[in-house]
Amino acid sequence: MKQFLKEFKEFALKGNVMDMAVGVIVGGAFSSIVTALTDNILNPIIACFGGTEVGLVTKLGNTGQVIDWGAFITAVINFLIMAFVLFTILKAINKITSLAKKEADEAPVEEPEPSDEVKLLTQIAEQLKTLNKK
Repeated sequence: MKQFLKEFKEFALKGNVMDMAVGVIVGGAFSSIVTALTDNILNPIIACFGGTEVGLVTKLGNTGQVIDWGAFITAVINFLIMAFVLFTILKAINKITSLAKKEADEAPVEEPEPSDEVKLLTQIAEQLKTLNKK
């Protein structure tokens, strides 16, 4: 059980999980903004041009059940707006990531200065080569 809790703690505290949690919270808040946009701005504009309310309903016989077409259209509009925003955000993130990777690939790799031991061994090797040639 201790191992399970340790693994769960490592999983829960990873950066990706925390980023995902923040994304879900921000997404929920953004969803309410999109819903307000469609309910209070887009639906009245559509009603102006269409001559009818977006809150269209179809009654199903004498049962009192209705099909709420307006709610469905509003949900589709919300989905399209959210999908477009997510697409543009992901496209921007991918672009930034590819630019950062390209810069990292293009950066010249500087070799570190050899240590004193390496310098000394190199000098000894060169002297041995000159002695072997004689």
